[in-house]
Amino acid sequence: MARDQKHEAPVRELSDVVSVIGPGMEIVGDIKCDGTVRVEGRVKGSIKATKSVVIGKGGTISGDVETQDVVVAGCVNGTVVGASRVELQETCKVEGDIRSRRIKLDEGGHVEERLHMGADAAARPPDTARGGKKSEAQPDAADRTPSFAAGGQK
Repeated sequence: MARDQKHEAPVRELSDVVSVIGPGMEIVGDIKCDGTVRVEGRVKGSIKATKSVVIGKGGTISGDVETQDVVVAGCVNGTVVGASRVELQETCKVEGDIRSRRIKLDEGGHVEERLHMGADAAARPPDTARGGKKSEAQPDAADRTPSFAAGGQK
């Protein structure tokens, strides 16, 4: 952490900033943030953060999420891209593609659509149709991934 030369007080780095969308709060529109965004309320729009996005149990996002690290305990209806890591907790519900170098899915977590995992997964462009779904009638055999809930629950 840097220090202000005149006052010797610590100066916060932009990557240390945490923006909170609290319970009962609704944001309509896209969000861009340097640092971390924590969602406990509702967002109707996309979120792009430089560090991480955390969606709490009561948080819902109707839009895409793009950042380095993502933790989902709530609901997301859109594509989730975590360049480094995506953690899907047991209470999560994701309806959309998930792309990341690493993905952790806890037992009980619910995912509909596809998981893309590997070194270049986050770098690949999402499919052009709504919600990251393939636009052609039949997906490639390699892309056919059934909807599932971890632990066999649906």
